[in-house]
Amino acid sequence: MSQEDQEALAAQWAAQLEDEANAAEPAAPAADAAPAGAAGGTSGAALDEEALAAQWAESLAQDEEDKGPTSFGGAGAGLGGHPVDAHFQDMTEMARQPKDNKLKRELDFILDIPLDVSAELGRTRLLINELLQLGQGSVVELNKLAGEPLEVFVNGKLVARGEAVVINEKFGVRLTDIISPIKRVKQLG
Repeated sequence: MSQEDQEALAAQWAAQLEDEANAAEPAAPAADAAPAGAAGGTSGAALDEEALAAQWAESLAQDEEDKGPTSFGGAGAGLGGHPVDAHFQDMTEMARQPKDNKLKRELDFILDIPLDVSAELGRTRLLINELLQLGQGSVVELNKLAGEPLEVFVNGKLVARGEAVVINEKFGVRLTDIISPIKRVKQLG
């Protein structure tokens, strides 16, 4: 229900309550209010608000008893706020199926995506002049010390650290430290 509809309904109820209060016994609320005002020392305006609220609640309760439950556009309401029967699909069988199969199917889509993996021994910064002077046998000093772990990057993002090993005459990296998922997410930003 829109805000405008709610405000219109509230105004309609307020007018109806006012009409009922004028048509009903005007002395009864005043008689009830007098002892409370005398005992509690509250103002007449506060007592009028309390009496109006009590009348409103009583009127709403009576309307509900007379008309039965009513829907104002929420769940189960059709066109014009009239209740309609809702029909839902039985999802029991779907809920009983193992979720692993669905998850496996979803993961199968990403398992064939190629990723670039690189291991970094260290870094340095060279001037163009220094780069042009490099030749066979030149040594480039890196920022890492001997024995420090290599860094393993996947698509340019640090995911692990490890040590260099030789396997069948090829270099490899034995992973010694995997970067936590929280740190990996922070690297994305």
